[in-house]
Amino acid sequence: MNLLENWGIRTQSVSADQVVLTIEVSDRLKQPYGIVHGGVNAVLAETAASMGANEWLTRQDRGQIAVGINITTEHLLPVSAGTLITKARPLRRGRTIQTWLVKEYNGARLTSTSIVTLANRAKPA
Repeated sequence: MNLLENWGIRTQSVSADQVVLTIEVSDRLKQPYGIVHGGVNAVLAETAASMGANEWLTRQDRGQIAVGINITTEHLLPVSAGTLITKARPLRRGRTIQTWLVKEYNGARLTSTSIVTLANRAKPA
């Protein structure tokens, strides 16, 4: 079972220009203090950015995959219930590096932002 299935992450849309994921907040995603663990925000951000970056590489027919090399996440507001909505958009897509901006929402409230940097690498044989 992969991470998306295990956590219940739902893919709403995937394109080379935007990825949207959702996940219902549940106790398994929370810290002992009743709020979503910050690592969940980072996982959602890197997952969304990677999906979009790889979609772009596939459309470019470059024989490459994108792999995460850095993520910086800012946790803006605590979340304890509802649905997290993750939206990723590219900031820059180059020959060797891609950078994506990811915003996570709980309803209309912006709860975290991330910058995800990915390296374009040759597909493994």
